[in-house]
Amino acid sequence: MQFITKTPEETEQLGEKLGRRLHGGEIVAFQGGLGAGKTAFTRGLARGLEIPMRVTSPTYTIVNEYTGGRLPLFHFDMYRLESEDDLFDIGWEDYLQRGGICAVEWSENVREAMHGAITVKIDRLSDEERRITIEGGALHADLGI
Repeated sequence: MQFITKTPEETEQLGEKLGRRLHGGEIVAFQGGLGAGKTAFTRGLARGLEIPMRVTSPTYTIVNEYTGGRLPLFHFDMYRLESEDDLFDIGWEDYLQRGGICAVEWSENVREAMHGAITVKIDRLSDEERRITIEGGALHADLGI
């Protein structure tokens, strides 16, 4: 499925629609450069999971945990990881077993660990406009915006 969003708010709305359809245990693997909108999409994902907390980029912490919603959200930033081994050192398997949603920015750095993931590729078309491609996983619903 491919979508064009014209504002950060539309990017968040698309993330929210996806979040409403998740059941737990899914990995959402983001691809896209700096400033593409990965964190904006994740803010919407959190709203769709009914998480009341403010979502921020986990750039310096590697992972931010958000609870208090329908499902927990584990928001990872893999930009600084050098290999899949680093991912397992931070407890990746433990997060998978907790039944929440693992949202992974810079997933291409840990490609081997993304089996079965829903891939969200965000291409920056202009300062505001984004092309967002969502595929994979067990996602079969139309997310029309």
